[in-house]
Amino acid sequence: MKSLLLTAALLIGLAPPAPAAEEAQTPVLAWQDCQDGFQCSTAKVPLDYDQPSGSKIDLALIRLPATDPSKRIGSLFVNFGGPGASGVDRLRARGKWEWLFSPELRARFDVVSWDPRGIGRSATVRCFDSVEEQQQFLNSIPVYPDTAAQEPAFYDSYREFVRRCEEKSGDLLDHVSSANTARDLDLLRKAVGDKKLTYHGISYGTHLGAIYANMFPDKVRALAFDGSLDFIGNATGHGDQGTTVPLDTRQDVPRGVAETFDQFLRLCAAPGAQCAFAGGDLKQKWADLVAKVTASPVTTPDGRFDRVSLISLVWDALAQPDTWQDTARVLQGVWEAPASLTASADYVTNRFEGFNAVQCSDSDFPRDPAVYTKYGKSEDERVPYWGRAVVFDMMACAFWQGRDDDRYTGPWNRRTSAPILFINSRFDPSTPLHGAQDGAAEMARTGFLTVEGYGHTSMYVRSACAEKVKREYLFTGVLPAQKTCGIDKSPFA
Repeated sequence: MKSLLLTAALLIGLAPPAPAAEEAQTPVLAWQDCQDGFQCSTAKVPLDYDQPSGSKIDLALIRLPATDPSKRIGSLFVNFGGPGASGVDRLRARGKWEWLFSPELRARFDVVSWDPRGIGRSATVRCFDSVEEQQQFLNSIPVYPDTAAQEPAFYDSYREFVRRCEEKSGDLLDHVSSANTARDLDLLRKAVGDKKLTYHGISYGTHLGAIYANMFPDKVRALAFDGSLDFIGNATGHGDQGTTVPLDTRQDVPRGVAETFDQFLRLCAAPGAQCAFAGGDLKQKWADLVAKVTASPVTTPDGRFDRVSLISLVWDALAQPDTWQDTARVLQGVWEAPASLTASADYVTNRFEGFNAVQCSDSDFPRDPAVYTKYGKSEDERVPYWGRAVVFDMMACAFWQGRDDDRYTGPWNRRTSAPILFINSRFDPSTPLHGAQDGAAEMARTGFLTVEGYGHTSMYVRSACAEKVKREYLFTGVLPAQKTCGIDKSPFA
């Protein structure tokens, strides 16, 4: 039975109070070597924080120990985004990227990550019996419906996807909100012996960090939010948007994509740029290229491209400027190739189930497919190429049945025990600068660093300047005076 305090919080529309985590037993971590200098462990946490002594789930953790124990500050927890990404796998792959975690930073922190509940090795959300079944099903669904005529089948596919998730994961889907992950994170903080949290949240990880900061405002030591969301926009929308406007549409992600793509074309055309797609009016060349594959799909050594797969390829690539030269080469290959008669593309991600399980728990979505049909048309007109794609990017949530009563929907402006640093590139196709600025304004104590570059978060936007500013803040908890940083090199250098 819920406590009176919990019931009162629910009645007035707030998230359940943070003290529920205080009642849960702190996990005991037994770290063991797991190759290449990493250590791994598992933590037992409550499935349901309303019943902290009830059923437990295991969370998988990984860490890189501080290289200079004599100067160690504590643990730096990192969430790499998603939702749906395995923190264990990403720290193992990226923990030694010096533009993300410099030697100076690694000397003073144990860098720690984990698979959040529902994801990877931690109480995994399952919607299929095998990888083969997953791939066969997901490959049958286009990234988004290119025309209104394709929409009914698209909606039916996602209804079936949701049905399969309910069948395979059942009650687990009611306990995978980011609010419960924030409660997990506070237990992990205590388990490593830190009095307050030091944290680097990337992309979705900023939303998790904002929830933690507002649920545990007195436990904040230093939080760096890297590629931030508009937290109100993401959770409930402003005004009645939560039930009337698709999520990334209400955050105007299409504007961020379009602005970043304009920079892609501008830099490609610059004198001395190493860009295979260069030559002539590139905006017109792009329009002609999309028209070409719309009329008849094209096959190249890089794959088969129709309108949807070409636009999706570029949208994905815009997040990672290190791939822009290769993307330009692919575009030029499609430009030069003869038309073919058929098209297909593989869109498989092991993160798909986890993404939907968390995002659909955290956020309000329109439930009527007619809303998506309406915005599919209007957004295609407002932001050509990108607007329609964004409308349908979380389609499963229109039909999702899992409901976590413990999700967090505000307030977002509780005064924290230390200020929070926001970092965002000027041209970000995934978390646009305008949304990050909105997110910072929604919180009580924040500073903002703008990276004058292109792409999504410091995982992909290399800036030694930004890493230095970030690490000095994480060392001290003091916001920097510096407001902007440059990038290490242009994408087409």
